[in-house]
Amino acid sequence: MLKVINVVGARPNFMKVAPIVEAMRGRADEFASLVVHTGQHYDAEMSDHFFRDLQLPDPDVYLDVRGGSHAAQTALVMQRFEPIVLAEKPDWVVVVGDVNSTLACALVCAKLGVPVAHVEAGLRSRDRTMPEEINRILTDQISDLLLTPSVDADENLRREGIAPERIRFVGNVMIDSLRANLERAARSDVRERTGVANADYAVVTLHRPSNVDDPIVLRGILSALEHIAARLPIVFPVHPRTRATLETMRAKEAENSVALSQIIFIEPLGYLDFLRLYSGARLVLTDSGGIQEETTWLGIPCLTLRENTERPVTIELGTNVLVGTSAEAITREAFAALELPPASGQRPQIPLWDGRAAPRVLDALLEASKF
Repeated sequence: MLKVINVVGARPNFMKVAPIVEAMRGRADEFASLVVHTGQHYDAEMSDHFFRDLQLPDPDVYLDVRGGSHAAQTALVMQRFEPIVLAEKPDWVVVVGDVNSTLACALVCAKLGVPVAHVEAGLRSRDRTMPEEINRILTDQISDLLLTPSVDADENLRREGIAPERIRFVGNVMIDSLRANLERAARSDVRERTGVANADYAVVTLHRPSNVDDPIVLRGILSALEHIAARLPIVFPVHPRTRATLETMRAKEAENSVALSQIIFIEPLGYLDFLRLYSGARLVLTDSGGIQEETTWLGIPCLTLRENTERPVTIELGTNVLVGTSAEAITREAFAALELPPASGQRPQIPLWDGRAAPRVLDALLEASKF
């Protein structure tokens, strides 16, 4: 039996770890699973709610790291995670995604000689100004098993000199969570609560520092949203980081003026509510990575408010468009997307985005443990 520590730190991790933990529960004769939550996201709305929605067990260990600079947060995760690894003596530690906790826990294990598997390995934006890109590159270099979501990720790793025997193409575990929860999400009344039931609407999410920390950039995005909202209502769950900047730029005045154009500002949503909300949208505007993938699988037009993406498969399939932060470009591409017919229910066929990535992760861990 393999003893595995599954690490989560921030909200995007939860959707990736949930199907892996569930698969390990179903194969209890082969896997003993522990969940370590670093506490990188510590707000109840951003963390606890997602655990409940995804039916994740309460963490076996909570490190309570909370905020701080990138350096301070990474260092504190390492300091608090190391004693756990020493005490538990796991056969593997599984890290997911590209947050500070991912790199910090991988570093601890690399120095202790404990095997690390990186789920969602090989994604590259080619933009090293993004902290996530640094986390991705370094985690892949020191991990023993690189579990990739798409063919382009395998190619990236090979170009970087990663030995082929360390790479396993397993598919996209976020799609496992999406497929498993669509029916449960359908019971949510979030569309009714936000006043967009039986109507065309758009959904916006913003959280990246490059977009929300600078009031000038954020004001430009809001200007584009005003124009789009004249065409259809926009629901905007406001991330705490975005909220903080809105407050510094006289949030009340900004929100009230934009709200007249039918932007509906709401608090962050749990996983099921948010899945229900965006799965019915005519258009999604985001700077998130995972939402690019989820909208692609659902066939919903997505505008990514960034200059690059680590998920080029979403661009190649035509469901996602990189628009940057220019108000003119955002407005133009939004109107173009709205001229397209609504999603027909036909979904693009992406290799191994089939809801069975988690079992393949487990198979890869067992196979790698034989050597």
